[in-house]
Amino acid sequence: MSSQQNNPLHGKRLDAILEELQQEFGWNGLADRINVNCFKSDPSIKSSLKFLRKTPWARDKVEQLYTDTFCRVDPWGSGR
Repeated sequence: MSSQQNNPLHGKRLDAILEELQQEFGWNGLADRINVNCFKSDPSIKSSLKFLRKTPWARDKVEQLYTDTFCRVDPWGSGR
């Protein structure tokens, strides 16, 4: 049994996560949800990735926002 079986981020690259979040919320929406300058001041995918790769607490917040946004489990199944 794989230890990553229930990890919704398994196999997801940080750049893909960031691009999906940016498309969903825009840079202003990301800055509102996660208070970091890389989303506020002249934001780009490249500069944000550079910051997130060397700042674990910020990356954790981005990953949490991703799972909260895109990986919700419907407790009643897909029929409700």
